[in-house]
Amino acid sequence: MGKCINHPDRETSFMCMKHNLYLCEECLKCRDPKIHCKFRPSCPIWFMEKRGGKGIDDVPAVEKKIEYKILFMPENKEVSAVEGSTLLDAAMAGDIPLNASCNGKGSCGKCKLVLESGTGKFDDTPLLSQEEKTNNYVLACQTTVYSDITVRIPEETLEKKLQIAGMGKEVTARMQGLVQEISPMLQNIPLELQPPTLDDSISDLDRLMLGFVKSGCDTGRISVGLKVMRELAAAMRGENWKVTASVIKKSCSSEIVRVVPGNGDLSSLGVAIDIGTTSIVVYLVEMADGVIIAATSGHNRQAVCGDDVINRIVCAEKDGVKKLSSMGLATINGLINEAIDSAEVERVRIDNVVLSGNTTMIHLLLQIEPRHIRREPYIPSVSAFPILKAGHIGLKVNPMAAVFVMPGPAGYVGGDIVSGLIYTGFHREEAVTLFIDVGTNGEIVLGNKEWLMTASCSAGPAFEGGGIRWGMRAEEGAIEKITIDQKHFVPTFSVVGDVPPRGICGSGMIDLISEMLLTGMIRPNGKFNIDDTHPRITKDGDETAYILAFADETSVDKDILFMESDIDNIIRSKGAVYAGFKVLLNQAGFDFSMVDRMIITGGFGQYLDLEKAVTIGLLPDIDRAKFQYLGNSSIAGAYMTLLSEKYRKEAIEISNRMTYVDFSSNNQFMDEFTSALFLPHTNLEEFPSVKHMV
Repeated sequence: MGKCINHPDRETSFMCMKHNLYLCEECLKCRDPKIHCKFRPSCPIWFMEKRGGKGIDDVPAVEKKIEYKILFMPENKEVSAVEGSTLLDAAMAGDIPLNASCNGKGSCGKCKLVLESGTGKFDDTPLLSQEEKTNNYVLACQTTVYSDITVRIPEETLEKKLQIAGMGKEVTARMQGLVQEISPMLQNIPLELQPPTLDDSISDLDRLMLGFVKSGCDTGRISVGLKVMRELAAAMRGENWKVTASVIKKSCSSEIVRVVPGNGDLSSLGVAIDIGTTSIVVYLVEMADGVIIAATSGHNRQAVCGDDVINRIVCAEKDGVKKLSSMGLATINGLINEAIDSAEVERVRIDNVVLSGNTTMIHLLLQIEPRHIRREPYIPSVSAFPILKAGHIGLKVNPMAAVFVMPGPAGYVGGDIVSGLIYTGFHREEAVTLFIDVGTNGEIVLGNKEWLMTASCSAGPAFEGGGIRWGMRAEEGAIEKITIDQKHFVPTFSVVGDVPPRGICGSGMIDLISEMLLTGMIRPNGKFNIDDTHPRITKDGDETAYILAFADETSVDKDILFMESDIDNIIRSKGAVYAGFKVLLNQAGFDFSMVDRMIITGGFGQYLDLEKAVTIGLLPDIDRAKFQYLGNSSIAGAYMTLLSEKYRKEAIEISNRMTYVDFSSNNQFMDEFTSALFLPHTNLEEFPSVKHMV
């Protein structure tokens, strides 16, 4: 019995096991109905809410525990599901990877299954085509269970499984040779111990330590937990005193986390994870040779709480850090499931993990209160973490897996930027380099092997599709490259996946605005400069818009529009980035002419046209040979850190070396930002090549 959370004067026996809160009969309502809960199948609160508030004693006993069998094909895996739960709940319970990026809200349409037999209740949805409905396709998150059911994972989903494994081979080819000497955090050490005798009667633990000494391990700073001690006797005698001990190497000590019988091969896997505000990327890695056996990515489910870190922090203050942590973990664990499934390996083999992400994303994932990151003086709770264990975080890998979190130097410059430096390596060189990671924020680093300065400019999520009417990530269906006919203003474009378009990604937006400027369709202030009667111009409410693709050309049966407000959002984003460059250089006493190299990273930059990025004023008008694009440097640096102790130590050194420059109280930044709110800039002398073209 306990006190109701809403009515402290009432005693009640109903407790939400997810949140450890008591609720009286008047308050019996699930607090997180959209989030997967492992307690739900046996939760009386959920049970009664689904039956219109009937008391537990009012429902016949036979109804309380009705369970059905759900058979997932072609895996041929059977899962038990409580009546009224969803097929997505069943898939999650059975560790069957389904893509549900909307967290089961029924808004993404990606958790498709084919209903082979059985009865399920589901609402009609526009996210399934008429052909799919005819072929018995359903959305797992919207289909509730009321009988034994057999479902089949569609062929297109199985093809994705092969693609995930294939991506691993492609990435391995790019990463080959980055790490010369592999040294994981958790090491499996085979030992052959001398059996005890009456003359040699030391304890099992002392005998294990003696084995470590003989193998060359330092036992002066090694610890062991009670769980391992309890299992020690059986493990050591299981295969005649041959054992394999798993040891996590930490900065100041080491810990024995597992001892198993036999000293055969305990092959180890690792996972490198880039936790982006918009997207999350996972590499599954063979720790013995560094081969990436699967690579996958997905949309961060936290995006339903806002496109940027500020909105995520506000959401965490309102709904609790635990909710956002659950969303992030759901995305990560889903991607890990996909990688494991495609590589056909055992989850328990994953015993090394690296997490790379901005400071807010890491705080939210680890359920650390982030509210002070957005309040002056913008201080995170933790910047450098000790080695953690996966089971304490909630990662679906070996619970004893060692987890290294990339350190971050400031509240708005995180471990993902430190990862970027590990990968690009310019902090080890003489050349003065200007580094920019363009994502939801624009993080900038300036320096060389002698010094490093860093700052963050709030570019906003526009380059990743946020805040743009038809904006989207660079995935299938995104318009990525555009040219416009100067006479008739008709666009020619290419689409990711060579399919009918359903939106426009960041590189496409930059191309489009550049073409609009050069053809005279828009003025330098971003306003349309074309007659409203033109067939490519329309009105959406009171706002003028350019028709990029007519409805019959698209996969969404609607005109894809680029609004005047979309142009304004892009101008503000590019203005913040360019102002950040100017102010950081000024703080160091430099200008663009003194920069030897400029490195651009971030997924959006893969198809970036440098000339067009300069034309709109996103990048400086300097020698194009100085530009270098290096892709997703956060996941690349996480991969290197996963494999190498050298890079784990270097990550901490880099974070400590960086001098952070805060733009929030910098008057010069606001001046530069205001000057950059034109195409390409109010001062055309800074863009001589664009001045000539215009």
